[in-house]
Amino acid sequence: MKKFIVSTLLSFALVSPAWAAEYQIDDQGAHASINFKVKHLGYSWLTGRFNTFSGNFSYDSANAEASKINVDIDTKSIDSNHAKRDKHLRSADFLEVDKYPTAKFTSTSVKLSDDGSMLVYGDFTLRGVTKNIAIQASKVGEGKDPWGGYRAGFEGLAEIDMADYGFATDFGKVLLELHVEGIRI
Repeated sequence: MKKFIVSTLLSFALVSPAWAAEYQIDDQGAHASINFKVKHLGYSWLTGRFNTFSGNFSYDSANAEASKINVDIDTKSIDSNHAKRDKHLRSADFLEVDKYPTAKFTSTSVKLSDDGSMLVYGDFTLRGVTKNIAIQASKVGEGKDPWGGYRAGFEGLAEIDMADYGFATDFGKVLLELHVEGIRI
């Protein structure tokens, strides 16, 4: 009987799908960032970041294509290192933060490439408009941290077109640079 139970448990473990670990994005420890870059009048780059966001993801290195990602961005937290410009970016000309205080990304699928990089597809909502976008992503690393936890980190690049999201002032494409470190929960 004991052999039967052990063999049953072993066969269940071999045919059961691996369970993805759940991670909370480490926004408190400043180990994650959402940065942007957009051309200014075609002469230079305007760069900045969103200082407040939260999210989570599930990830299993043995089944990366089953990963899920959810991120909420506080649009009021835009920071281009210039207070007057940030006030303008929060206005109806750009983010219209009083009407649309949150931007959101929810993944819909992940495609793994032979080189280990990923294409993360998902719905990105900004200014009340939702469009499907692709993020070119790669894993930076994963492992135990010095505090007894376990972390996984990723980086990604995406591009959105301002016209797709109804910006009153349109400078074209916005490049998004993403750095995400999650703590296993």
